Amino acid sequence: MDSYRLFVGLVFAVSVFLLVDAWVRDHQQAKPAPATPAGQALRGTPVPTIETPAAGQSGEPGKPITGPAAVPAGSAALASGQRIQVKTDYLVAEIDTLGGDLRRVELLQHKERGDKEKSFVLLQESPARLYVAQSGLFHGEGLADHKTLFSVENASYELGADQEALVVRLEAPETASARVVKTYTFHRSSYVVDVGFEVTNLGDAPSQPDAYYQLVRDSNPAEGDSKLVPTYTGAELYTEKDKLKKVAFSDIEANKVEKTATDGWIAFVQHYFLTAWLVEPGRTRVFFLEPLANTNGLVAGGVITPVGTIEPKQTAKVELKLYTGPQEQERLKALAPGLELTVDYGWLRVLAVPLFWVLNHIHELVRNWGVAIILLTVLIKLAFYPLSAASYKSMARMKVLAPKLQRLKERYGDDRQKMHQAMIELYKTEKINPLGGCLPIVVQIPVFIALYWVLLLSVELRHAHFMFWINDLSAPDPYFILPVLMGATMFIQTWLNPTPPDPMQAKLMKIMPVAFSVFFFFFASGLVLYWLVNNILSIGQQWQITRALERSKAAHGGT
Repeated sequence: MDSYRLFVGLVFAVSVFLLVDAWVRDHQQAKPAPATPAGQALRGTPVPTIETPAAGQSGEPGKPITGPAAVPAGSAALASGQRIQVKTDYLVAEIDTLGGDLRRVELLQHKERGDKEKSFVLLQESPARLYVAQSGLFHGEGLADHKTLFSVENASYELGADQEALVVRLEAPETASARVVKTYTFHRSSYVVDVGFEVTNLGDAPSQPDAYYQLVRDSNPAEGDSKLVPTYTGAELYTEKDKLKKVAFSDIEANKVEKTATDGWIAFVQHYFLTAWLVEPGRTRVFFLEPLANTNGLVAGGVITPVGTIEPKQTAKVELKLYTGPQEQERLKALAPGLELTVDYGWLRVLAVPLFWVLNHIHELVRNWGVAIILLTVLIKLAFYPLSAASYKSMARMKVLAPKLQRLKERYGDDRQKMHQAMIELYKTEKINPLGGCLPIVVQIPVFIALYWVLLLSVELRHAHFMFWINDLSAPDPYFILPVLMGATMFIQTWLNPTPPDPMQAKLMKIMPVAFSVFFFFFASGLVLYWLVNNILSIGQQWQITRALERSKAAHGGT
C-alpha cells in the first residue's frame, strides 16, 4: 500500500470515528419524559401550566402558575419593578422587585468574547436575549409568586471584605392568610445563590404550599457559537435512575416534559456555561420543561417541591441552590452528583476525563495552559511511541523501496495486474506489511478525538494566555500563524513519506497540507497548538527512523 492509500485510509478512519461520535451525540437527545399521571404530582395536583393569575394573586389549586410575568404576545420583554444590585467577588447580580426575579448575572471572573474589558453576562434581559430565574409559591391563599411586587430595604448590596455570605431579603405584602419573605444568599468565591422562602401561616387552618423554581429563556443559540464547530445549547435533566438526559429546544417546543423524582437537577446548558437548579437529596420534586404560549419562542424549565404542612401561626422554610456560572468540572462535581456531566465529552468520556485530569494537573505545576497542552502532547506521544515507531518504520521501509517500485512501474507500464503481482512479491521478499503503517495510527484516533473535545469544551482555556499574540487558547489564531506553521509541518511529513508512483496521487499529497491549514484557520488555537506540537514530534521520530533504515540498507549494499 503506497502513502496515498495510507492517507486515504486514515482519513476514512477519522471520518468514521467522527461520524460515530456525532451520531452518538445526536441520539443522546432525550425523548420527552413521560408526563406525570394526573393525581400523582405533588399531593394530587397537576404540574404547573403556563396559565398565570393576575398580578399580586396566587395560583388556585388546579390552576397553578409558571411563565414570565406579563409577557406581551410576540415579545421577549418582562414587566419590571425596582432593580436591586448585588455585588460579590464573583458576581454582579440584579434582582427585580416585581416577582423577585434574578434578571441579570455578570460573571466577574470571565470576560465577553469580543471585549475583554467587559464581564461575561449569563442571565440577562435585553432586546436580543431573555434568560432569567424566577420562583414563587402556589396552592394556598395570599402567597407570593413571580408577579408579586416585593419590597426591600436597600437598593444595592455588596459583600464586605470580612463577610463570607450576603443575604438579601424581599418581603411580599402581608395578607390575612400568609406572610412571605423571599431570600437570596450569595457566597464568597462561589457561583451558587441560595434562593429560599420563609412562609408564615396567618390563617386558622393548616396550609400546604408548594414552591416552584424555574429558568425562562429564549431558544436562540448562545452568542459566539460556531457553526463550523457546533456545541450543545439546550436543557439537561439528571436523575440517578435515568442519568443525564438532553432535551433540545425544539423538543421542548413540541412537547411538555414532566418527571417526578427524589434526586437530580435540571439545567440550561451552553458552550462553557450553565444555569442549574439544585435540590437537596431526598426531597420530593417534579421537573418540568415546557414552551410558553404567546411569547417569542420562550421556554421554561424548572422544579416544583413541597414546602410542607404549615400549622396556624407557624413558619416553614424552603430553599434551593441556583448555580449560574462556568462549567468548571471540579467545582461542578463538588456541588451535585452528575453535574460535571454537563461538560459533554460524548461516548469518548472514558478517555477524555483522564486526559483533562492530566492536563489540569500539569497546569497546576506550570501555570500556563499553552505549556500544559505542549507537555500533555509530549506525554501522549511517549505513551504511543511503540505504535508510532511501528508505523513510521513501515513508512520508512516503503520510502526505501521507492526506487524499486518506480522501476516496476517503468517495466510493466499500464499493466496494473502484473504490476500489482510484482509489488506483492516485492513486499514478501522485503518482509514488509503494507498495512503496517496504517493500523498503529488508527488505534490512536480515539485518543486524538477525545483530546479534541477536551480542548474544545474546557472553559479553563477560555481567554487563557499562552505567549506573544496568543491571548485566548479557545479562539482562532488572529494572525493564522499557528495554522500556517502546522501546514508547514505537514509539508515536511509529506516529504518524509514515500512518494506515490501515481503523479496525481503525488499532487494530492502536496495539496492536502494547504487544505488542512485553511481548515484549521477556524479552529481554536489550543487545538492547533496540539496538532502542531504533535506534528513536530512526529517529524523528529519519523526522520530518525527513516535515516536509520537508509543507513542500514546502505551498509548491507541495498538499493
